Amino acid sequence: MSFSSIASMLEAAKSADKPLYTVVCEDDCQENNYTEEASHRQIQTLWEAMQQSSKQYCASDRSNSGFIGGDAEKLRLAAQAGALIGGTYLLRVIEEALKVAECNACMKRIVAAPTAGSCGVLPAVLLPLTEEKQLDTEVILQALYIAAGFGQITAIRANVAGAEGGCQAEIGTASAMAAAALTHCMGGTAEQCAHAFAMSLGNLLGLICDPVAGLVEIPCVKRNVVGAVNAVSAANMALAGITSHIPADEVIDTMGEVGDTLPASLRETGLGGLAATPTGKKITEQVLHHEQSL
Repeated sequence: MSFSSIASMLEAAKSADKPLYTVVCEDDCQENNYTEEASHRQIQTLWEAMQQSSKQYCASDRSNSGFIGGDAEKLRLAAQAGALIGGTYLLRVIEEALKVAECNACMKRIVAAPTAGSCGVLPAVLLPLTEEKQLDTEVILQALYIAAGFGQITAIRANVAGAEGGCQAEIGTASAMAAAALTHCMGGTAEQCAHAFAMSLGNLLGLICDPVAGLVEIPCVKRNVVGAVNAVSAANMALAGITSHIPADEVIDTMGEVGDTLPASLRETGLGGLAATPTGKKITEQVLHHEQSL
């Protein structure tokens, strides 16, 4: 990618008097030697895969460990019964985050955005929005370009892997990408997208990666919900004119620095955090016993 910072990406769009998504698309074409049509086909394919990852959800499916599956359906039924708080859109966001993350745990096809462990965040905010606001597909594709631009700069300046930077690098980046995408869908400016990104990522700084039994299941699936809801909050703040006092690039750099200081036990090793609790250890023993019996 030719952009090494969010600031330079925004400046490129401003100086060329082009939408942010166009600048990202053009950069994608240049970097990968794509035609604009080829780039659009690829982003369209990703969007279709995200939609399919939700449609393929089956409440009776369970992960190999047996610990993941069916929670999205529980959420849907409770919402349908009027037992939950929050508006229709927010409840749908939570449901979709669970659905897609559960599909990942059940080894179904998902889109790593930016990682498999955070796959539920971006589709969770976009899928319900297309229905509620009846958005044109082109707007969604534009939003995906914007999310990709922010995400790639994050990967360049810091990282997006839990093993390197903790869950802040995975769920945090996914949440920030989703916040920027959502802001665009709601008519926000490029600057507002950047503020939403910065606030969303800043909210999740320090989030550790502590998968129980080393599986992307507990607490990973539910953290997709946290990332999605956080994205909605950050987008709403940005759209209301609230700004991040810390620029997006500085937030990214801080995330990288925080990740570097996390002990190895809190970076996807399954040796610390919730994985090290008494219950976490019992689950690990159960999973190992199950694997040995296969």
